[in-house]
Amino acid sequence: MEDRIDRLTGLLHRFGLHARVLHGGVLRGALQLERRAGLGHLHVLRHGAVELTDGDGQVHHLMEPSAVFFPRAVSHRIVAREDGTEVLSAAIDFGSGDENPLLGSLPPMMCVPLTELSALDATLGVLFAEASARRCGHSTVLDRLTEVLFVQLMRYAIERRLVEGGVVAGLADVRLARALTAMHDDPARNWSLASLAATAGMSRSRFAARFAEVVGVPAMEYLTRWRIGVAQGLLRRGRASKVVAQEVGYGRSSTFGRAFAHVVGATPTAWLRSMDE
Repeated sequence: MEDRIDRLTGLLHRFGLHARVLHGGVLRGALQLERRAGLGHLHVLRHGAVELTDGDGQVHHLMEPSAVFFPRAVSHRIVAREDGTEVLSAAIDFGSGDENPLLGSLPPMMCVPLTELSALDATLGVLFAEASARRCGHSTVLDRLTEVLFVQLMRYAIERRLVEGGVVAGLADVRLARALTAMHDDPARNWSLASLAATAGMSRSRFAARFAEVVGVPAMEYLTRWRIGVAQGLLRRGRASKVVAQEVGYGRSSTFGRAFAHVVGATPTAWLRSMDE
C-alpha cells in the first residue's frame, strides 16, 4: 500500500460523516434498531456475548469482541446473552448505499473480530471510558469518537482487502486507487479514459480492462455514477440544479439532467420531489 494515496478523504468530503451513538455501555435485555432510509449502523461488542438477528431474520451468535457494520438501512435486533455484556451502537449517516460507492460495495453485514483490529484499541478504550463517564459534552465526544472508529474500520477494510469487488477492492489496488481518488477529489474535471489511465500509470487498454474487472463497471460509467451520487447529496442540501451541474462536471443543465435520469431513473426535480413524499 502507498501511504501517499489518501483513499478516503475525497469520499468523506463529498458525503460527510455523522455518527449518533444510540447505546454505550452494559446492555441489559434487547436493543431493537429500526430501518431508517440513508442510515447504517455500527455496533461494537467489547465484552460478553450477544445474539444478533439481521434484516433477513438470520441469527448470529457473537461470542467474542467484534465490530459489526450494516452499511445500508436495515432493521435488526441485538440481545445480550451474558451479564455485563458491553456494547456500543451508533447510527451512521455517510450517504445512502445507492449514492456512496464505498457503502454500496460493502456486504449487507460486515463482522470483524476485534483481535484483528488492534489499531483500534486506543480509540475503543477512550470510547467506552467516555460512555461510562457521562461528563460535560458526553454525547458530542461519543459521536466524534465513533466517527473516528468508523474511518479506521473502513481503512482496515481497504488495507486488508476484505471485499473482492467494487470500489473497496479498487481502492486496495495501488494503481486503480490513483484514478479512483482523483475522480473522488475532482469530479468536475474533464476526465477521459486516457487521462484516468495516465493518472493510474497504465496503458489505456490495460486500465480499462483492470478497472472493469476489479470495480465491476467500466471507468467512465463509474465516473458518471460518482458524479450523480455527489449531485444527489448537493441537491438534498438545497443547492440549485444549475450550480450542482457545474460542480460535478456538466457544462449544461440539459446534459446533467440526462445523465441524472440515466442513473437515477428520474429528473433531478422529480427525484427531489420524491424525497419529500
